[in-house]
Amino acid sequence: MKTSLNTPMKLGLLTSLYLSQGLPFGFFTQTLPVLLRKQGMSLPDIGLANLLALPWALKFLWAPLMDRYGSERLGRRRGYILPLQFLSAALLLGLALPEGTVSIPALLGAVLLVNLLAATQDVATDGLAVELLERHERGWGNGIQVAGYRVGMILGGGLMLILIDTLGWRATLLSMGGMLLVATVPVALFREPPSPASAHESVRLGPWLRESLLSWARRPGAGTWLTLLALFKAGEHLATGMLRTFLVDTGLELAQVGWMLGVVGFTTGLLGALIGGALVNRLGQRRALLVFGTLQAAAVLLYALAARGASLPVLALVCGVEHLASGMATAALFTVMMDQCRPEHAASDYTLQASLVVLATGAAAAVSGFSAQAFGYAWHFTLSAAVCALAVVWVALTFHPPRTLASGAHPEVS
Repeated sequence: MKTSLNTPMKLGLLTSLYLSQGLPFGFFTQTLPVLLRKQGMSLPDIGLANLLALPWALKFLWAPLMDRYGSERLGRRRGYILPLQFLSAALLLGLALPEGTVSIPALLGAVLLVNLLAATQDVATDGLAVELLERHERGWGNGIQVAGYRVGMILGGGLMLILIDTLGWRATLLSMGGMLLVATVPVALFREPPSPASAHESVRLGPWLRESLLSWARRPGAGTWLTLLALFKAGEHLATGMLRTFLVDTGLELAQVGWMLGVVGFTTGLLGALIGGALVNRLGQRRALLVFGTLQAAAVLLYALAARGASLPVLALVCGVEHLASGMATAALFTVMMDQCRPEHAASDYTLQASLVVLATGAAAAVSGFSAQAFGYAWHFTLSAAVCALAVVWVALTFHPPRTLASGAHPEVS
């Protein structure tokens, strides 16, 4: 798809879209576990609450339909993004209407629905990103993607914790809904060029869906690549699934947890994503995955040391190092994922890969409470670091960068 947008304008648009996804997801992954722990919920139950992110793992099921059908008037991708953004904002603002706080069942139901809306928006946004970004822009593009998403997560997580502690529930939810509306302005002003007609439009829906969803199984080395996707971020999410409860159980107040995640996490996570995006092309895909994956494993291991006794400044330092390494590793992984996509199946191919990552990380987070309760925080974080290290070994043994793709070509991953 040809566009008159220059690189900074593309990156600004994508930043606002990924920030919009991060806002509600940050509330779900950072604020909700702390609130549930403060209510006395057990570690296994808090871990199982991560299953509310299931729409992020299942979005590949409807991604082919979004690839095939789109609004000619509003734009193939923009036609989905705009209404989904407005619906998400309306739901968040609606949560602020009741006096006091919302009941736990109602809150969990709302979180599930917001995840469904945000995951569907992500399908359209990923397709738009693949189409907008030239190959040489993808390193920076994925750095911006991760950075924007992390900014949204920190605003929806760390900042919301601080606001809940100072302003209360209603003002906090109104603030989050308002921020989502502001983040919608760039895509509302964006005019998406019409997509050129392609061969798939004449293909019947059934064969098109089978081609979209099953084509990965026919690619050389697909199994090793999909295993890498499942492993690469699973260890980190096994650790961070219990990070918020760990901080609460060390005696930190809501505002302190919010400061650690909102200030320290924001700064270092943003920096890590930008560094990773800037360096992935210079290092090469394989070396970037190896270097940043090793740093990620080492950073998670620091949590195990901190769990044996650490002051607030040391906890903040460890949190900052882990966010930095995680941002670099994620930017590298997403860049490689984007290069695996066929242009005519951009949203479907990227979404299928992203869904597998979410499924693996969500499963790891879901069992994190059982691990932390059974082994204690120190050994739980040690186990998480070992899973991160296993992913690095898998990269070293199996991954070779794909060749540059012509339109419609199948990349080889091994």
